[in-house]
Amino acid sequence: MTTPKHPPIIYNLFPRHLKTINDWTDRLPHIAEMGFNAVFVNPFFETGFSGSLYAVKDYYRLNPLFLNKGDDPSDFTPVERFNHSCTSHGMELIVDLVINHTAFDSVLTKQHPAWYKRDEDGKLVSPFAIDPADSSRVTVWGDLASIDNETSTDRDALWKYWDTLIGFLQQKGIHGFRCDAAYQVPMELWRTLISSAKKRDRRATFYAETLGCLPEQIEALAPAGFDYLFNSVKWWNYDDLWALDQHAANQIIAPSIAFPESHDTERLASVPPGTIWMQKSRYAFAALFSAGLLMPAGYESGAVTGMNVVKGSPRDVDSPRWDLSLWITAINALKTTIPVLGEEGSWRPLNPFTEQFLFLEKTSAAKNDPVMVCVNKQTAAETVVEEWMVPNAVRQCSKAVSLLADPPAEEAVPVAFTLDPADVVLFLP
Repeated sequence: MTTPKHPPIIYNLFPRHLKTINDWTDRLPHIAEMGFNAVFVNPFFETGFSGSLYAVKDYYRLNPLFLNKGDDPSDFTPVERFNHSCTSHGMELIVDLVINHTAFDSVLTKQHPAWYKRDEDGKLVSPFAIDPADSSRVTVWGDLASIDNETSTDRDALWKYWDTLIGFLQQKGIHGFRCDAAYQVPMELWRTLISSAKKRDRRATFYAETLGCLPEQIEALAPAGFDYLFNSVKWWNYDDLWALDQHAANQIIAPSIAFPESHDTERLASVPPGTIWMQKSRYAFAALFSAGLLMPAGYESGAVTGMNVVKGSPRDVDSPRWDLSLWITAINALKTTIPVLGEEGSWRPLNPFTEQFLFLEKTSAAKNDPVMVCVNKQTAAETVVEEWMVPNAVRQCSKAVSLLADPPAEEAVPVAFTLDPADVVLFLP
């Protein structure tokens, strides 16, 4: 099996929106044609009573929902075949690794009761979240049971179980692992698992999902050895430094992956203004921002129905509003051909955040040529950039690429110009 060429450009295939694993395979030619070199699939293991993909009942049985009638859930051959198909299309398969909790009715709750957190009455504890804006609002996931990875009296056996599980998946030819809620698992466990996996197969790649946690929780994972983090640029409105500061801080730990939306977020096309220009704008900037890039299935067609991990079904696949496949192909190609776009790099603003547009510079730690970017912060209105507003560094560039054009159009750097709504213009040396 070959590893994907970096940067990782990942397509999130959402299994609940397709009938069987055979249908996953049918999607691969389209995904590969758009220039993706990795496919991330949400959990495909047998689920507990809620049906949530993230409530795993048995890690050694496949979800019957994704199998043909009569298939044996304990036989991982369909996944192996799918992985082989990914490889034949030049893509790596990335699977979800959920080890901070299981389904409340997991087989492990009876087989290994000491592996779980329990209350003072000895009952299983479910994970919960407190609304930071209102501490009285508490969300409890009652279909989940929290694993005690840190203080279990049977910790050695628990950690060995996770290592064996990763080894089992590696035996099936898989070497990409998205680590769900990585900050909720002890760093030392991650370091043990990652080290062990890389000894078995040096191609093993670990992606830490760390969204929504505190900066110090991400910093605590630094010694673990993750290959990539996921960043929060999806929520940046180009209005202050926070995204650039986070980018600078996190790259000390690992390079990151940007995305315009994910299976956890609402669909961008469902959020006003919901235009094709906004859809292009957020994808284009995510492609520029960091080393890696992720796009969920349906983004290319303007899907508005979210990815429901509990109740999602093929009926939730929306009719196409548009088809950005060829445009996405061009953006992905641009990312792989301009070296600085394939690395984490360093960002700095070139004009005040108070303007209706933002100029940025991305420089390279590997001494590749820098690039400049101009973003129209107005999502539904044109913005005029007069000559005196253009930074000197931009004037010294030789080419401008209007990324929202279809295909992206290259021209000489204009003296002054008008940005279309949500426009993103790339300037090259």
